[in-house]
This record gives sequence, C-alpha cells and structure tokens, in this order.
Amino acid sequence: MYKEQGSRRICVFLYVMSLESLFEQYTGAAPVSVVPLTGSASHRRYYRLTGADGRTLIGVEGTDADENRAFLTIDRHFASKGIHVPKVVAEEGLCYLQEDLGATVLYDALAAGRASGNYGPDEVTLLRKTLAALPKIQVEGARGLDFSVCYPQPSFDGRMVDFDLNYFKYDYLKLTGLEFNEVRLQDDFDRFKADLLAEPSDTFLYRDFNARNVMLVDGEPWFIDFQGGRRGPVYYDVASFLWQARAKYPETLREELLQVYLDALRAYGPVDETHSRARLRLFILFRMLQVLGCYGYRGLWERKQAFIDSIPPALEIVRSLLPFKDYPYLTEVLAGLCGGVLSPEGVFFSHRKRRAPRRVGIRGPRKSADFWGGSAEGGHRFGKEHPLLRIAPDGNDL
Repeated sequence: MYKEQGSRRICVFLYVMSLESLFEQYTGAAPVSVVPLTGSASHRRYYRLTGADGRTLIGVEGTDADENRAFLTIDRHFASKGIHVPKVVAEEGLCYLQEDLGATVLYDALAAGRASGNYGPDEVTLLRKTLAALPKIQVEGARGLDFSVCYPQPSFDGRMVDFDLNYFKYDYLKLTGLEFNEVRLQDDFDRFKADLLAEPSDTFLYRDFNARNVMLVDGEPWFIDFQGGRRGPVYYDVASFLWQARAKYPETLREELLQVYLDALRAYGPVDETHSRARLRLFILFRMLQVLGCYGYRGLWERKQAFIDSIPPALEIVRSLLPFKDYPYLTEVLAGLCGGVLSPEGVFFSHRKRRAPRRVGIRGPRKSADFWGGSAEGGHRFGKEHPLLRIAPDGNDL
C-alpha cells in the first residue's frame, strides 16, 4: 500500500512538472504558484497556474489518452462554432492547459434558490440563458463533428441503456430489500430500451449537462466537462438539467425553462411539442434510474453524504412520473420504492406496513455509529436498511 501511495505521489509530482513546463513554454516564464482545484467525479486533476504578471491558466492532468483526445477534439470543434467553451492553449501527453474561466460556477450561483426552492429574478435569468444555449450545442455542435473520437463510445445505443438500467438494478434496487421478479422487470426494461432507441438522432448528447458543468463569465454561461458526450437524442440533456434531483425547481419554473429550451430549439427546425414532451418523459425516467444507481454506489457504498442526501428528492421525481402503462411491472417496482402502490387508475396509496429489509453488508471498519443505523466498532458490519433507501408517502424519510 505504501509503495502504491508513493508511486501516486511521484506521478502527481511529474504531472505538475509537465504542466509547469507547458506554462513556461506558452507564456515564456515559469508559474509562481500551482494550486490544486476541486475536480469532477472523474479522476482528472485540475490546477490553477499563476504567472508573475498575474496571468492564470488551468492545468488539466488526464488519466486516459482517449478521453483527452475526445475533449480536445470536441473543444476545438465547439469553439469553431462559436460555442462558449474554454480554449486549449497547450498540450503534451496527458496534460494540457486551457484558459481560466474564473471561479463562478452556475451551481454555486443558484445556492440560495436551491436551498429555499424560491429562485430569484437573477437566478432565473441565468437559468434561462443556460437552457437557451443548449440547442446550439446539441444541433450546431453536432454538425461536422467526428463522433468516432467520442469517449467511451460514439453514440447513445442499446449498450448504454443496458449499462444504466443495470446500474439502477444492481447498485440501488437490490440494496433496498424490495422483493421483485427479475424476469418481469427485464421484460419491461427491454420494452423501455426499445422505446428510448425508437428514434434515430444526429445531435450531440452532452451526457453531463448540469449546473456544476456551467461556468459564468461576465454573467454568460460557458460549458466544461463535455468529454463524455456522443451522438444522441436531445431529450437526455434536458432531463438531466431540469429534473436534477436536488435543484428543487418549482414546477412553474421548470415549465418556463422547458419552454425557453423548446423555443430556442425551433431556430434549428420545426418542433412537435406534444411529441417532444412525450419523448422527454421517457428520458426523465431513464435519467432518474441512472442517477439512483449513481447515488446508491457513490452514497450507500462509498458513503459520500451529498449523494445520500440526493436520494429522497430523486424518488420524489420518480413518484411524480408514475404510472407508465407500457411498463406495468417497472411501475409497480418504482411505486414500492416510493413507499406505496398504484391503483389501476394511477392513484398512489401508501403501504401500511414496511417490508422487512434485506440485510446488506458494508465493507470496511467503522469507529462510530454503523452506517446502516446500528452500532459498530470496525470490521465487516451488517445492520439495518439505510433510512434514505426509500421514502415515506408524505415525502419524509422512512
């Protein structure tokens, strides 16, 4: 273990040296400071390098040559289309330097609205600008783009759907203790996948379009972390942004922002709004299943509190979507996760009694209270179902 930690420290040191060398080659002088920045959920590392004259650049240390190639190619292509993305000024190996967009992230600028659920005029203006800019990325950004460089695959396809549905099933659903028939669930998954893939698309799917990946420069949105993008339907990104679990957008604001997006999309061709809304509903469900898998893995297994806190609002969104008549068993399972059942008419009824939870083991020592609610003093622990795995009918934690 110590050798591995030492090797990692040596690698980080060498990468920082590479970034310093790139900075000196580009600006003509070595940086006077190199400050690590908080990165994304990936293993990429970010640094702010500052010169003696006060000029700053962002240094990026990638971990995968193919991922780097995807970002650099898409970034240059988007810039050529007039899309607001950071300009890459120098690159070498797995490292590159890009212009510094500052430190104002849309997610942080929306903190007050997110905390209260009441978004003020300035916050709404920022959101409207962001949604209005999305169609240009999706449509104009796709024109002439070499999708073969996209990482890890060039397009939204059946494998991507399978990966995300299995993410939900294995990293969230199976942890809840809710009994379900895997064959019947897979039958609905297969129908759901066919519907998601029913329409061909030649647009760009950002994949991680959310407020954390939008920087604000002089009040205008600029876009980062699109290296996971690929060819795919436009609905996915809209669902990702407007139905983000912890955003707490009021329904009236969500509808306003959706209309802003649809109006901006019309600049690139006719839009059948009824059809678009029906398709969007499918992708909202798909996105919520994917994020529940993420919250289960990152929160319940890796014990990251921010992801745990996102589970109840995600389930609230799922419950608001039910029922789906074409996927009756999936609807039944999701209703169970949301603490109730649905009548044939789609009326939600709560469970009077809670199912006995499945006992799930969590690896690793614990020196204080058991992660699952019981007492613990280290070693492999088994305990109660985590209180955030399901929600009560009134929206509170079970």
